Amino acid sequence: MHQHQHDTHDGKKSQKIEKELLEAQKKCAEYLAGWKRAQADYQNLKKETEIQKAAWIKFAHDQIITELLPVYDNFKMSLMHVPDNQRDSQWVVGLTHIKTQMQHVLQDNGVAEIQTVGKSFNPENHEAIEAVATNAYEPDIIVEELKPGYTLHDKVIQAAKVKVAKGKDERADGTAANAS
Repeated sequence: MHQHQHDTHDGKKSQKIEKELLEAQKKCAEYLAGWKRAQADYQNLKKETEIQKAAWIKFAHDQIITELLPVYDNFKMSLMHVPDNQRDSQWVVGLTHIKTQMQHVLQDNGVAEIQTVGKSFNPENHEAIEAVATNAYEPDIIVEELKPGYTLHDKVIQAAKVKVAKGKDERADGTAANAS
């Protein structure tokens, strides 16, 4: 009988240990699941932070490019007004090299100049400042660039200001000259 009590006692102790083991395993699984969720949340946060950082950098980059364009335009404009007898002067050659270097920096950063003279007018890329009567160009062809336009990664950031050829029988407002 003594043996039987001992077996019963061991059985209850064993059941208690098994119950505690199951509870510990359950808690362990809960902790592991929680850790995995926390790890996934951390990875998502890390990705989101990288995306935000890239967006901030792109915004700053685009802002700097936008601020450099007028400086580049002024370089180009000033070099167009150098008197012919000074074109070979050292200072003019130096400024031309600086302008070329700046042009390469802009190009390397995704800036492209919008094509104008001789091209068809495109309202997405060009802003028509004036319609010009001319026999030298077909209607809607750009005859003169007043201010250059630029794209940044194929998105227009500054439309080119241009003069556009109009039909010979068209007035500046686009109506026929012989209309009453």
